[in-house]
Amino acid sequence: MEETGPSRNNSQSIDGHVKADKKKRGRKVSRDVEMDIEYLQKAVPQLSKVFRITDKIGEGTFSSVYLGEAQLIDGRREKFALKHLIPTSHPVRIAAELQCLTVAGGRENVMGVTYCFRKDDHVVIVMPYMKHQPFVDILGSLSFEEVRLYIYHLLKALRHIHQFGIIHRDIKPTNFLYNRQEKTFALVDFGLAQGTVDTQIELLKVVKQRTTQRGVGSTGKKDPQAQPPPRATRLPLSTPPQHPTTIPAPQSSSSSSSSTSVKPLAKRAATFASTNRTKRTKELSGLCRTPRAVFGERNLNSCTPVPAKSADTKIQLVKPSKTEDPAARTFVSVIRHPLSARTPASGQKQPRTPVVNLGLTCNCYMTDRVCNVCMSRKQQVAPRAGTPGFRAPEVLTKCPNQGTAIDVWSAGVILLSLLTGRYPFFKANDDLIALAQIMTIRGSRETTQAAKEFGKAVTCSCELPRQDLRTLCETLRGRPSPDDDAMPLHPPNIDIANPQEEPGGSSAEENVPEPQDEGGWDQVPEEAYDLLDRLLDLNPATRITAQQALHHPLFTGF
Repeated sequence: MEETGPSRNNSQSIDGHVKADKKKRGRKVSRDVEMDIEYLQKAVPQLSKVFRITDKIGEGTFSSVYLGEAQLIDGRREKFALKHLIPTSHPVRIAAELQCLTVAGGRENVMGVTYCFRKDDHVVIVMPYMKHQPFVDILGSLSFEEVRLYIYHLLKALRHIHQFGIIHRDIKPTNFLYNRQEKTFALVDFGLAQGTVDTQIELLKVVKQRTTQRGVGSTGKKDPQAQPPPRATRLPLSTPPQHPTTIPAPQSSSSSSSSTSVKPLAKRAATFASTNRTKRTKELSGLCRTPRAVFGERNLNSCTPVPAKSADTKIQLVKPSKTEDPAARTFVSVIRHPLSARTPASGQKQPRTPVVNLGLTCNCYMTDRVCNVCMSRKQQVAPRAGTPGFRAPEVLTKCPNQGTAIDVWSAGVILLSLLTGRYPFFKANDDLIALAQIMTIRGSRETTQAAKEFGKAVTCSCELPRQDLRTLCETLRGRPSPDDDAMPLHPPNIDIANPQEEPGGSSAEENVPEPQDEGGWDQVPEEAYDLLDRLLDLNPATRITAQQALHHPLFTGF
């Protein structure tokens, strides 16, 4: 691999500056962090020739971020953020993230990329370092004007990436960095990004095709079946250095040819399933190709119509054999003569024949339960990547048609946290609980109606009224409304995201300082709650876009 980037700095000079930097930060790097740094330097030895890694500043499910310092050729020292991706990340996903950073990054509050290093299955993305404060540490001290500035720049970054057809899918405060002193912002982490139908990021089209073919979109995680990257892949850079980075292919003992194509996992699984499937199962699978219902929605499977029979027949459901595929299970009606063939006496009413709704294959539609027939069907494949608490209703209900509106919903959840002083506002790992939490704010009837608009049927065992957003935000922030009848469902000392917790227990409000009257919070304009209402529109078709939100009256004068 060719070396790129800043020249190797003097080790003694850097050691002195590193010690000074540690003293300035006022803390000592732990032994675990030192071990992680040593591991990274051994995994990618090229980094040691360019950077002095001083600390670990972030860690997620799919990557870890380190702070590195390099001395440039002109003698200046500059800090960089080194993002080390997990070795099981798929090469196509890595390349797509790099392409998002190079094409759309570097402007409009979107983080760019400087260099990229790779050794075998270890990839390190080098980005400019931006000093920032953790969101939870500054939430309680932000003034309303800062909140308005924060959400404006977030929408500005979303408008920019949406113009390229990029769906970020993981919008949250930890992915939108904020330097409070310099008033700078940066949207980071495109590891879960997907493309729209007309996306300008070519590799996102490949990611979408892989997700559709292999059915991994419902997991919300990167593919653990990592394939070796192609040989001598040249990564595009927005500002290519004098010596472009060339990535050699890892040594593989199983194959010596670089052009060997790997058969997709979906095709292999389909081949295996077809060879082990009986003739009877094939016939049944042809009747039911649509995935299983979700949340009691109506089953749209098209079953073969059964001709009407005479009144002296009855319908019985035949249980499929054990050798059949449960996912392709359906019911077949057969005709059996009654035990008694006697005709009814004159004047006696004809026995009523049970009516079977041929449009349904189960009896749990629009009820508060899910029958065994629906449980036996395959899960519906739909993207649901993202962080719990920030997923839009269409993501929670596994709507297959998802667009940039899911990022706008996440921005609305962030604004809700800013206006209420509660973070995280929603906290549920289960999609059903998350949807129920949304209902407590937006209303159960409104949620049901919105779900119907994008092809889902959602039922709720009790009716939850829609909350007034101003009353809700002021109450949770500590400014009770003068109208006692307009109080929200949950008292202010109970976390709205976890209503089962008792006062004084562990909740999100422990991390939030006591609210203060200063900072403009006593004069929050009505436009702020109007924008919040439009960002949290339950229907993605009518939800405000990032472009439209930037022209909202709340941002007059920006």
